[in-house]
Amino acid sequence: MQMNQYFNRRLQQVKPSAILAFSEFANQIPNVVKFTLGEPDFNTPEHVKDAAIASIQANRSHYTPSNGTPELKQAAANFLANKYDQHYNPEEIIVTAGATEGIYTAVMSTLNPGDKVIIPTPTFPLYIADSMLAGGEPVLVNTSQNNFKLSPSMLQEALDQAGDKVRLVILNYPSNPTGVTYTQAELDALAAVLRDRPIFVLCDEIYSELNYDGPHASLVHSLRDQVILVTGVSKSHAMTGWRIGLLCAPQPITDELGKIHQFTITSAATVTQDAAQEALENGPDDALPMRQQYQERRDFIIEQMKKVGFSCARPSGAFYIFAKIPQDLNQDDDQFAHDLATNGQVAAVPGSYFGPGGAGYLRLSYATSMSEIKRGMKLLQQYVQKQRQN
Repeated sequence: MQMNQYFNRRLQQVKPSAILAFSEFANQIPNVVKFTLGEPDFNTPEHVKDAAIASIQANRSHYTPSNGTPELKQAAANFLANKYDQHYNPEEIIVTAGATEGIYTAVMSTLNPGDKVIIPTPTFPLYIADSMLAGGEPVLVNTSQNNFKLSPSMLQEALDQAGDKVRLVILNYPSNPTGVTYTQAELDALAAVLRDRPIFVLCDEIYSELNYDGPHASLVHSLRDQVILVTGVSKSHAMTGWRIGLLCAPQPITDELGKIHQFTITSAATVTQDAAQEALENGPDDALPMRQQYQERRDFIIEQMKKVGFSCARPSGAFYIFAKIPQDLNQDDDQFAHDLATNGQVAAVPGSYFGPGGAGYLRLSYATSMSEIKRGMKLLQQYVQKQRQN
């Protein structure tokens, strides 16, 4: 019997990650320089690793409370308050298996079948897939003509067109794939459009520690009662594989979010929670040396790419550059990226993988060593020159 026809029908709407597929394709190319996956190339700080070892040696191998250890939730509450003036009680914080589970939990908890979700694009495809799996209908708003930012007028227009079925807006700042972020004034203006509407706002702020041009701004400051905040230690402390995220909202909301979380993973791993507690308590500024190196890499890549005609939205956070392919080169970004990898030994993700507004762009992650970046930029320049000679 062919059982594949009996799966949840919503799975037919969701395709496997094109980003991961492209990365696997690039892995097969000898000596390729990979600008593909958004993962810090730094090691987890030693004091965090030591805390994990101590946890293992203390036989911390049993279940924790579903929403996380009280100590980690208190450490998270203190970190958010001291760093960003975001104030949550420990009871308003859920420790998740990475930010990814936090996003899944929030989307599954807030959407009913047929509800609409406003998602500015280009965006990380996870938000779209999760929304469809929950039975929601993504409303994709192309922000490419507004420096990749959602404006109040664009938001209002999307709300007017979608009607009262909008239940969720998803914002990611600093952004994957563009690295663009918002000022507090810009977020306040969006809050004014959404205030007192029965609409949740999922704010993915996982890159909050990687802001280059000023303090981190947050919609939490202007719309706390409606915001579900997602953050974690993956990017700030180079702990992607440890899988610890934080989901924060007013307690009536987290009480409901906790149901999906509980029946999805039971609880995050005890040892990694103890490590995350150490990271937040004793390493609040662990991201600073990483951020300085990221900024140097960003500036170098932009300078080198401009030499051969690429234009880039200036990233003010995260570790991505969203570069426009020069007009005299192939504008099919998927074809361009595959040929660049195959014949130029440089792997950058096609911009169209990130939704409307991404066509004709490449996303480059500069979470790789400067030596590799320099090699990659030299190869990219050689490739472009050859293309122009043909």
